[in-house]
Amino acid sequence: MKSAFLSDRGVIKVGGEDARHFLNGLVTTNIELVRPGLGRFGALLTPQGKIIADFLVTEIPAGHGGGFLLDCPKSLAQPLTARLSIYKLRAKVVIENLSDSLGVLAVWDGQPQMTPDLAFADPRDETLGWRILVPAELAEKAAAAIGATMTSEADYEAHRIACGAPRGGVDFGYNDAFPHDANMDRLHGVDFDKGCYIGQEVVSRMQHRGTARNRIVRVGIDGDVASGTTVMAGEKTVGTFGSSAGGHGLALLRVDRVNDAIESGLAVTAEGHALTFVAPQDIALPKKAVT
Repeated sequence: MKSAFLSDRGVIKVGGEDARHFLNGLVTTNIELVRPGLGRFGALLTPQGKIIADFLVTEIPAGHGGGFLLDCPKSLAQPLTARLSIYKLRAKVVIENLSDSLGVLAVWDGQPQMTPDLAFADPRDETLGWRILVPAELAEKAAAAIGATMTSEADYEAHRIACGAPRGGVDFGYNDAFPHDANMDRLHGVDFDKGCYIGQEVVSRMQHRGTARNRIVRVGIDGDVASGTTVMAGEKTVGTFGSSAGGHGLALLRVDRVNDAIESGLAVTAEGHALTFVAPQDIALPKKAVT
């Protein structure tokens, strides 16, 4: 079993007696289902349905003071704290950026021998492993306690990419991508049955009408390609290449154009390197919801 402390991840705490209701009215995931030891994947959106920040969220046990912890990109921790505070109004909540004292240990390729406090299985996909929220100085001790070997962040990046989990700022742009673009609907990051949240009408409309044509797609590639490289099919632009490691990559593609290219026998390339598609379902055309 492997583990890596992720220096690019931060932690926000949302506490207070109104914390659950407060978060549930703002974000894409159902906070009513979050419990200690159980995590959910979600995002805060603009009113137009674009992703401001995505995160994993878990509940703090009552014995540790209660409330919720958001595992989010460290660069967005303070802006997200400020953004959430805008919606506070009279709600009895306290929002704190704990990134200087609490971080994220990723664990994969096995089951922990014991489950520490503030640990939960990654809710996006079981292959991604576990998350443990822990101070940086205690990361190695926590890894040893669960029977994991500490490795590098680059090893986790390769694992994340192979599992098909997009990383904001690399595989999609914040304030530019819809949840469907970043596969949040496929990674259990959007609850279509919960009540209203910011941007909900746009996201629900895309789901119901089957209008999501941009998708993060797992690809195979022989060679090194920089993130942000344009992906081509013949003379047409079909998307943007994202992160890659060990012959695996992620690309944000217009799946309708990719399907047209495949039907026409055109190669899909990035900097002249041909892309192969790891899973046909990744480039499946959207379907309208059954009514």
